[in-house]
Amino acid sequence: MAVLSVSDLKKAYPTKEIFERVSFQIEKREKVGLIGQNGSGKTTLFNVLTNKISFDEGKIFIPADVTVGYLKQQTDFESEMTVYDYCKKIFSKLLKIQKDIEELSKEMASLNISQEKLEEIMQEYQKKTDFFEKHNGYAINSEIIGTLKGLGFSDDEINKKISQLSGGQKARVSLAYLMLEKPDLILMDEPTNHLDMKAVNFLENFIRNFSGAVIVISHDRYFLDNTTTKTLFMTANSLNVYNGNYTYFKEQRKKELEILNHQYKNQQKEIERQKEIIERFKNLGGSKRKRGISQSKSRQKLLDKMKVMEKPQDDDRKISIRFKPRIVSGMDVLKAENLAKSYGNGNIFENLNFEIFRGERVALIGDNGVGKSTIFNIISGIINDYTGKITTGESVKIGYFDQEQKNLDLENTVVDEIRREYPKLTIFQIRSYLAKFMFKSEDVFRQIKELSGGEKARISLLKMMLSDANLILMDEPTNHLDISSKEILEDAILAYEGTVLYISHDRYFINRTATKVLYMENDHIEEYLGNFDYFIQKKNELEETEDITNKKTKTQIIKDRKKEKEKQKEISLIKKEVKRVEEKISKIEEEIKNLSLLTYDENFYEDKDNAKDILQKISKFQQEKEILFEKWMEISEKLEEITIEN
Repeated sequence: MAVLSVSDLKKAYPTKEIFERVSFQIEKREKVGLIGQNGSGKTTLFNVLTNKISFDEGKIFIPADVTVGYLKQQTDFESEMTVYDYCKKIFSKLLKIQKDIEELSKEMASLNISQEKLEEIMQEYQKKTDFFEKHNGYAINSEIIGTLKGLGFSDDEINKKISQLSGGQKARVSLAYLMLEKPDLILMDEPTNHLDMKAVNFLENFIRNFSGAVIVISHDRYFLDNTTTKTLFMTANSLNVYNGNYTYFKEQRKKELEILNHQYKNQQKEIERQKEIIERFKNLGGSKRKRGISQSKSRQKLLDKMKVMEKPQDDDRKISIRFKPRIVSGMDVLKAENLAKSYGNGNIFENLNFEIFRGERVALIGDNGVGKSTIFNIISGIINDYTGKITTGESVKIGYFDQEQKNLDLENTVVDEIRREYPKLTIFQIRSYLAKFMFKSEDVFRQIKELSGGEKARISLLKMMLSDANLILMDEPTNHLDISSKEILEDAILAYEGTVLYISHDRYFINRTATKVLYMENDHIEEYLGNFDYFIQKKNELEETEDITNKKTKTQIIKDRKKEKEKQKEISLIKKEVKRVEEKISKIEEEIKNLSLLTYDENFYEDKDNAKDILQKISKFQQEKEILFEKWMEISEKLEEITIEN
């Protein structure tokens, strides 16, 4: 059964056509992603479907018994009600019935009531009790609390007045209200914007298990993959339907573009061929001239009637150059030892330890409020009153990627913004770099103030990658970016040969770019050498191991701990031995290098005894190096075996 049918829908403003020929159908229980670049008309479509604005042509059909709920992207409402009481309003009908049941119960307990009246009240009592139980009335409180806590509200926040909440918290209240209301069709515009990872997981489970239909506008590709089974793609004033999630859409879209590009190129070749034939007919002389002119006009008419294809939008935005920092850092880029920070009497975090090495792309993740941004402020020197130690390695230059792009001069053109910062680059070099970041042709002459948030982010990132910075810090770099801008950002980071440390809730972004995940809690950081999927896999394995451990006897746990401690001690000793051997090899290599330099002297062989002595020393050192190298191989293999077992 369809809960929504749309056919040939059109919406335009006096100066701009938003969309036309939009047709699709949503079935009961169907979960649908609505995607497209910023400005393609997604939110406008939602406003049309919910009668917030009118449309010009077409039809929208929603059955009379279908209820529709709409979560806007920007939610800012005022209320003196508490969060809990506001959500409780949804159940006003059930709460009225609960009150009626209580009143009927009192009436039945009355001594002054006839048998006939008692039977009548009992029937009414049973009817209302059945309805109350059927609609899960006894679970109202637990459902409200469970939903609010699932979306990240604390006990204190649940009892706060809505007027005292931040904009992000109000957005979560609106989402909670919609989830508790459970209309037949839910429209959600960027529902994950103000949620941490736990809350996003909670929302994903709700959508998957929801008995109604959902259409969601989102730039969170991981979220779309986890929740949707159909994708509506808005582009070039129209809408295309794909029967699969975001990843399926990407694969199909790529195939479509290959076909469309092939068709477009063939048509362009045919147009050029026809134009050449027309010119040849026009230039015929003598007795053939009259016939040639007639033929040229005939062919020109056919050419004019041809429906010319628009050049397909190219979705393949791969950064094809490598960005190498002008100053290369040492291998050890950043080290935090026993890092702790508190405000007043409360600890934000304590005892944090981690290391970052050259070339790593590190995602710092964790719940909201755990202190991730505080760590960034410590690293960049904004916060100095902390305990513990932060050490940056040799030649490390830190650059900070600002979400708000405050480092841009809004009056500059795109090309001048780069030229101002890097005057030694030629215009050709600047335009080549800009083209890799999708600024082509006339785009480079647009003013910065005319650019979208995603376009400004690209300019800021390019400036940083061309700078002396070799460690880039990024705090939620994909916030407010459309999917195309996110993909360009990802490609740029993958093409960067420096080191990147970023905070992000964007799981798809982390999955594609991270080589290491640092999972932060209040009292420690766990390191996972892989992307987001690897982090989830290992975290789940760890939780399963903990479950098994919890079932073990106390004696067994003590034995396991002792065994683990011995193994860690052995690993530590082997690591020290590896390091000791490596240092010896380095010293011998240095000796060989210094002695070898002496042999390059043109008078080296004049003193035969000295030459013989030096050559013997080189030979001896090389033999020692071979022995040490064999030893290094042996203990390294042993270390690898123990680590794998561990």
